[in-house]
Amino acid sequence: MKVKFKYGIRTYSGTLDELTFGSYFKDRVCIARRYVVPRLTDQNDLIGSKMKNLAVIYGDVSESYKVELKQYAAMHSILTPKGKLPATAYALWVKMMFQFASADAEHIDLSTLTYSDLQTVGDDILSISSAVSNGFMDNVPGADKLTANM
Repeated sequence: MKVKFKYGIRTYSGTLDELTFGSYFKDRVCIARRYVVPRLTDQNDLIGSKMKNLAVIYGDVSESYKVELKQYAAMHSILTPKGKLPATAYALWVKMMFQFASADAEHIDLSTLTYSDLQTVGDDILSISSAVSNGFMDNVPGADKLTANM
């Protein structure tokens, strides 16, 4: 349903009580609908198990690698469009891990991968410079100097 507010408020985006409001047409129209609680699916469980496992692996990564990953994130921010938030070091690492897993989906399962497995099969991504040269991370100036191993 189309919504009209009082006191000069033109539109509102978000959820209030049991309604979800959406702002459309460059904030000229506000539409409200009943809030529907999303149902959990098997895909939610799969992504959740992968992300929990990646958080455990990231905890085992060396501190020198994490420092260089933060440096890479700062260098990577030049690729971020104006008005958008730059990706964090952890977000870039997770993106790299998903790309690495999709490159060899038969052998790499992110929900069961361990840090020691990564040391064995992850030669292509052990350092940021190797991940960039193998196409798992975006190439930015200075990335070839980031050679600390996970």
